[in-house]
Amino acid sequence: MLGRVERRPATDAEAAALASAVRLRIIRLTYDRAMTNKEIAERLGKDPATTLHHVRKLVATGFLEAQPARSGNRGAREIPYKSTGLSWRLAKDRGPLAAETGEAVLQAFLGEVAEVGPAAVDQIRLVVRVDRAELKRRLRSLFDELAAEPAHPDGERVAIYLALYPGD
Repeated sequence: MLGRVERRPATDAEAAALASAVRLRIIRLTYDRAMTNKEIAERLGKDPATTLHHVRKLVATGFLEAQPARSGNRGAREIPYKSTGLSWRLAKDRGPLAAETGEAVLQAFLGEVAEVGPAAVDQIRLVVRVDRAELKRRLRSLFDELAAEPAHPDGERVAIYLALYPGD
């Protein structure tokens, strides 16, 4: 089993960048494949100028990295962007923008589920009485282990959303 990922608090600029559902979706889309701004805009159903604003903010804060330029369909120069994985190495649940970031994570999840449809979502629901801190530690450890593993060559690309909330 791999060790726990060391997290640091997000800077104000990083926290602000993560407080956007659109930017969180861009980070997810580019996690294992580079995409151009045009490709990102098409996937999100947004105007390219709007996504470019978000892409630039993510590049400026270190969440996206420009890849080598390539030629597009008509020979135009295109710059693909890929996630750096920084978002996983930050402690996002504290600080002045924690509520905004939490809302953005939820909205990104809801947008992604709307895109694929509820039938494509494997859901598990459980109410238990546990030591919440220990449960979070164990789940985080599992997520850290999954994040550190190399991509399985034949593996399916999946996203995982986990929410712990009061069961009352």
